[in-house]
Amino acid sequence: MIAEALLYAATVPMTQKAHRKFIRYSVNLWSRANRCSRQWADHEANTRQAILSAMAACKQRRTAVVLGSGLLRDVPIRELAAAFDTVVLIDLVHIATVRLKMRKKIYRNVRLIERDLSGYDELADGKAPEPLGFLRNVPYLDFVVSANLLSQIGRGVGRRFEAERERMPDDTAEQLIAAHLSGLARMPFKSCLVTDVSYAVIDCNGKPHEEADLMHGAKVPDAQASWAWPVVPTGEESPDYQVIHQVIAAY
Repeated sequence: MIAEALLYAATVPMTQKAHRKFIRYSVNLWSRANRCSRQWADHEANTRQAILSAMAACKQRRTAVVLGSGLLRDVPIRELAAAFDTVVLIDLVHIATVRLKMRKKIYRNVRLIERDLSGYDELADGKAPEPLGFLRNVPYLDFVVSANLLSQIGRGVGRRFEAERERMPDDTAEQLIAAHLSGLARMPFKSCLVTDVSYAVIDCNGKPHEEADLMHGAKVPDAQASWAWPVVPTGEESPDYQVIHQVIAAY
């Protein structure tokens, strides 16, 4: 708890006021990732490999953008920084450990940007959401990665939706996920989508007790790779069950 408190305190002054309420989610993720590092290792390695495989098909390597860069555990930042002239990491919050890492001389071509990538506010204003429209203004953009972000958009807007149900459409999560997928598909850059698409709660006998579609009905592209990610391994929250997410990589 002391480490988490120190990380939270160090991150607050580095974060825009509008985004500070999300710091605790990033710190909680950092803490769980450390506790579950062994169980998450394959997922992180698979994500990095998918990004590198997609990057290999880039004919030009001027600017790369990573959407949902998070803790950078699943992002091959060293390889991206070496391959591209500029790398832009975009997320709601960049915790202090990530910011300090990026200050190293080897990452002098890496930029950090805080941004809400959900499109929720556009939809709330009655507009057609275009959460990735800003990418049109990124100069010399050749490669975009959506890194384990899409399901988090669905979960995050779900919390807001419950508080604002009267003014939001019933299919809010599906619309925003579909808008993200459409934004990746329509623009003239190479993209790599890595996302968990469903989860199951499984007991110690291997029996599933709860399953859910994390895409809320939105259709994802055909995958080049897929794997299971034990987001909540046995013993993390209960000795009696684990939560397994199914992940795809499309590029």
